[in-house]
Amino acid sequence: MTGEYSATTRGIRVSVRSFYLTDQSNPDEHKFVWAYRIRIENTGAETVQLLRRSWEITDATGHTLRVEGPGVVGEQPVLDPGESFEYTSGTPLETASGFMVGRYQMEVSDTGEKFDVAIPAFSLDSPHQDSRLH
Repeated sequence: MTGEYSATTRGIRVSVRSFYLTDQSNPDEHKFVWAYRIRIENTGAETVQLLRRSWEITDATGHTLRVEGPGVVGEQPVLDPGESFEYTSGTPLETASGFMVGRYQMEVSDTGEKFDVAIPAFSLDSPHQDSRLH
């Protein structure tokens, strides 16, 4: 388990924690799998809806996969001030470490204004990674 990463954009706080999944990984076949738990908290004064997600997933070789789509885990949650939404998802890599960073597109319910919320960069670490610095 790694530490928690968080970032706040316009009153929307995004916290992430990642976990290496030993039981789903197979290092001999270059298959490394992580789960990540995300909490989105509306600490602002406006009701917002999460419309889209956009991720950049980078492995230890520097290869980056871009993933975009509507909502998260099949939902487009609406968050009133003071409310939060949590979900768990995951990602596989062919290397023993990597990192992810992204953003959510939110919409203010009252005005229809759209804005991006930063998802903080977080590391994907496994017990199999090379600990040497390059």
